[in-house]
Amino acid sequence: MTWTRRPIIPALAVCVVVLAGSAGCDSPGGRGGGEVPASPVGRLLDERDEDGRPYREVDEQDAPEVTVEVAPDGEGGWDVRLRVRNFRFSPDGTGRRAEAGRGLAHLEVNGRRVAVLRTPEYHLAAGAFPRGTHQVTARLYADDGSVWAVDGKPVESTADITVSGQEPTPEQGVAPLAQGPGSPGGPVRA
Repeated sequence: MTWTRRPIIPALAVCVVVLAGSAGCDSPGGRGGGEVPASPVGRLLDERDEDGRPYREVDEQDAPEVTVEVAPDGEGGWDVRLRVRNFRFSPDGTGRRAEAGRGLAHLEVNGRRVAVLRTPEYHLAAGAFPRGTHQVTARLYADDGSVWAVDGKPVESTADITVSGQEPTPEQGVAPLAQGPGSPGGPVRA
């Protein structure tokens, strides 16, 4: 049997580079352009929303803002558009950690949540509401489920819509959203 001697120095060099690289990722100089520090954002308050989620207080200067706009479409439904400032919608599958100016929006009609939004647009179907005036509210949440707040008040906006058409059928009504993966109160994906 013949033994061949292989140099170990290249293998040791790879180990040193890997170890040094992972240690450097934690230092401020080692962060990539899209990463944020691990420190918490704002401070959690004792106030909570109707689902028991805490408010996350941030300074007004850096706070996210939202305006909800609702316009009728050509078929009797409603197009909802959120205008945001100092805020980015997080894609589905984002970790449950608060980051400055990131998260999602809950869309409510007359106080009932109908959607969790990860984009600024949503469509409310034709015939979903009975005649009368209804309130459409968008509230901003961090990815950890906390409510963005300024001066102890949630960051939200409300618009009124007035329906003057026919009564909705039972299958057309707007039902509250069931919580599921991706929603702040729903199961966490592994």
